[in-house]
Amino acid sequence: IMSGSKPDILWSPHHPDRYVICDSELGLYRIGPVGSAETKAGTLPLSEETAATLLAINSDTPYMKCVAWYPKHEPECLLAVGQANGRVVLTSLGQSHNSACKELVGKEFVPKHARQCNTLAWNPVDSNLLAAGLDKHRADFSVLIWDISSKFSPETSVAADKIRLSSVDLDSSTVVTKPLYELGQNDACLSLCWLLRDPKLLLAGMHRNLAIFDLRNTSQKTFVNTKAIQGVTVDPHFHDRVASFFEGQVAIWDLRKFEKPVLTLTEQPKPLTKVAWCPTRTGLLATLTRDSNIIRLYDMQHTPTPIGDETEPTIIERSVQPCESQIGSFAWHPSSQNRMVVVSAANRVMTDFTVFERISLAWSSTTSLMWACGRHLYDCVEDGAEGVESMIEKDIATKMRQRAQSRYGHDTVQVWRNHLLAGGNDPQLKSLWYDLVSHMKQCAEDMELKLQGNKQSVVYSGIKNIVKTSSGTTESRRCWSGSDRQTDVPRYLSEERCLALRLCGWISRGPDIDVEIFLRTLEQEREWERAAAVALFNLDIRRAIQILNKGATAEKGDLNLNVVAMALSGYTDEKSSLWREMCSSLRLQLKNPYLCVMFAFLTSEPGAYDGVLYESSVAVRDRVAFACMFLSDAQLPRYIDKLTNEMKEAGNLEGILLTGLTKDGVDLMESYVDRTGDVQTASFCMLKVHRHREIMTSWSYFVIRTRPSTKVFVSCNFCGKSISYSCSAMPHQGRGFSQYGVSGSPTKSKVTSCPGCRKPLPRCALCLMNMGTPVSNCPGTGKSDEKVDLTRENKLAQFNNWFTWCHNCRHGGHAGHMLSWFRDHTECPVSACTCKCMQLDTTGNLVPSDSS
Repeated sequence: IMSGSKPDILWSPHHPDRYVICDSELGLYRIGPVGSAETKAGTLPLSEETAATLLAINSDTPYMKCVAWYPKHEPECLLAVGQANGRVVLTSLGQSHNSACKELVGKEFVPKHARQCNTLAWNPVDSNLLAAGLDKHRADFSVLIWDISSKFSPETSVAADKIRLSSVDLDSSTVVTKPLYELGQNDACLSLCWLLRDPKLLLAGMHRNLAIFDLRNTSQKTFVNTKAIQGVTVDPHFHDRVASFFEGQVAIWDLRKFEKPVLTLTEQPKPLTKVAWCPTRTGLLATLTRDSNIIRLYDMQHTPTPIGDETEPTIIERSVQPCESQIGSFAWHPSSQNRMVVVSAANRVMTDFTVFERISLAWSSTTSLMWACGRHLYDCVEDGAEGVESMIEKDIATKMRQRAQSRYGHDTVQVWRNHLLAGGNDPQLKSLWYDLVSHMKQCAEDMELKLQGNKQSVVYSGIKNIVKTSSGTTESRRCWSGSDRQTDVPRYLSEERCLALRLCGWISRGPDIDVEIFLRTLEQEREWERAAAVALFNLDIRRAIQILNKGATAEKGDLNLNVVAMALSGYTDEKSSLWREMCSSLRLQLKNPYLCVMFAFLTSEPGAYDGVLYESSVAVRDRVAFACMFLSDAQLPRYIDKLTNEMKEAGNLEGILLTGLTKDGVDLMESYVDRTGDVQTASFCMLKVHRHREIMTSWSYFVIRTRPSTKVFVSCNFCGKSISYSCSAMPHQGRGFSQYGVSGSPTKSKVTSCPGCRKPLPRCALCLMNMGTPVSNCPGTGKSDEKVDLTRENKLAQFNNWFTWCHNCRHGGHAGHMLSWFRDHTECPVSACTCKCMQLDTTGNLVPSDSS
């Protein structure tokens, strides 16, 4: 570890809360939480949570160039210091009463020729071995391995050299001058590390190459020529992976393929000063350049091992900035994940910093969210609290999945129930299924409608197209219901307008315009304001007042409805009355839109009903019904067109009432899907949407997905065409499956070949006749002596002719023959076939309910 003028950091191998800063002297620090008893007096803040306390200082070893901490527990505070003159001195931080420590502290290891000591490395297994890397000397070795337990060497020449080099007189008993091993002759050593896979191997960054020395045979070495010989360090998680650097370039080596680097990292603009593997995180390498305030990280987590020539490792680069000032050095914490202490280049300003892990998200098709951060896996769970859940709008995919589970869209008999299957809380879906599609379906199926042309096409073309064909419109001026006073409000009536009112749900079948059934339904649903407005639009003020009073007295009713009823009872059609003046101003203050449009209607001039028609909070069907009653033939189509365009642009499903299932309806549904993402509703309305099928498949809802249209075909083994499809394409129209003997009719024809390619159909394994031959034509199937249920027998007769085969042995025949065979046998009827066909099926062991 390099020191000198720039500071460096060493973590204690024994205490996770202690480290040494070494620059011109050694300083031992203890790190702890802010405010703890250990860090109160004289603490240095490292982060918002941690601070450091200075425990000891050692100024006894000047000219420090490198420092290494003794790896064993005893003695725990022993440090080796490499000096500018090549000497290695053992020193200690803090008091230690251990005899072994006293014996070692102060011991010196002196090379034959003085030159700078660049690097030190303790052997991680044999802790007595200390490797030192020195500058080049033409007559000496540069890699010396000392045994710290060896005794002194009283050589006179070395002693004289020692006295000349040393600034103080030293006791010769503490000086060792004979190394255990001498390696790397006539070269310089800039970095060293012991290989973790074998404690007898030492990797050295020499002047022109990386060399691996084996202490068992020091005469040989493995080396590769390279400039990247500084800062050699072994990955603690992959012992064959080594990093080294030169200038701004980092090389990653695989010791099993030591010919060239397996990876060269992006070159940095300034020279590197330190490279270190993270001891707690796989494949994370930190690098520091000169005069920089950032640390660059290289994540090699996805690097394949062993590294092959064809594979390119995935490296993710990122930079972190632990502090504002320039960084002198850093050191990973040996046990706290992704944690490091950084020391500034000046003034020993230290920072405790944790590298935050990249977060990788995984989102399942069922909207479950998980993410990984470091060694932790998190599952995102929705808050189950009712208050919170009611506030959070669920994602459309979640809604679609829940609706698919409830079989949303599959109720084709009671179409309005699909609104309930969707949850019953979406007003647009209610409008679509309950009030529109259901009414369209009822109207289309009503045979009493006297419309020209195709009834269904008119109904499903929407009100926009219905009112365009309106003819024979009559105008009437009715009296207010329950009063002889005639109103000046003209009303319009035609067959097409009545159909539109039916589609809006206001009236039921029949020629009379009677909304009483609709009003009772609204009262049951406690929609008092809407019911009162519909009654008023039908010129029945008394009924509207009755509904409002009922709503005021109902359980949890609104007492203010009584006040509205009272205001309504004073209605007068005098243009300049005080009543009209007050209602015109007060209606704008009413919160309920239906109460607003009631007074807007009463205070409007005939034919000018914008206050009703453009009240966006009123349901589209109610505004359309009102328009069909009170707008003339000239006004009605213009209003309907304008409203249709608004619905299409907004993607409002209420507009399906106007567009029907026409091109306008498709455009509206497209806008709705763009706005909400609800392809599920669009699928069921427009019959088929492939994207919805894909989503259902991702949820594994295969059965639900196939429920709308399930068809099974038998295809020809030669041409691949469906036999039943080919049948429908044949000139014998109307015969269908009867020509294959499956209709049950007494005149069954025989078709024993494929209608597409004329190749013969397979034969039944029992009767040996080609499939397509009816079972009744085969011998041995009559029941002359038994009284049978003819209805049940007819059903069975149709099934008896079905094609059936075993999916295991591919043998089969008429279903009736197969069932008869397996009542008494277990093996396949084909000779030499031992397949137990029926037992392979879970239904094979079931007993019919009528058997005794």
